[in-house]
Amino acid sequence: MLESAAENLDQLARRAHYDAVQRQLDALLEGEDDWVAAMATVACELHHAFAYFHWTGFYRAVDARTLVIGPYQGGHGCLRIDFARGVCGAAARTRVSQRVDDVSAFPGHIACAATTRSELVVPVLRPDGSLLAVLDVDSDLAAAFDDADQAGLEAICADLGRRFGG
Repeated sequence: MLESAAENLDQLARRAHYDAVQRQLDALLEGEDDWVAAMATVACELHHAFAYFHWTGFYRAVDARTLVIGPYQGGHGCLRIDFARGVCGAAARTRVSQRVDDVSAFPGHIACAATTRSELVVPVLRPDGSLLAVLDVDSDLAAAFDDADQAGLEAICADLGRRFGG
């Protein structure tokens, strides 16, 4: 029971932190119409807002089967990812967020960094449902991401899709 209460408190704290980050992003992106500038701003803001994010960035959908690296924070990322490969590819292919507690157990995981233990990838969809990009967040900690992270990043990506997918 105590562990459950602690988890609830952690969830509430994370959700509140995402709310604050979303307000900051709203202010930073006010009036911005450049998609690359927006991705760079979001990647920077998120990367520095959460200590357990060691890689934060976007992969842009450049055709019906290929993602190409966009703005990011952290070490080098993979330059190109096929929709058929890895966690990013799965999110792009299915248009559904992928939260992986242990990347070594994910079939076909692409190890851009040997230290990555968990990953959360969220699609950025245009209003018509087509894929604009995916937001990829990696952590050196196993099971670093929870429901609050997923909900917070999904809200940010939905906002980006509305702003820049038209």
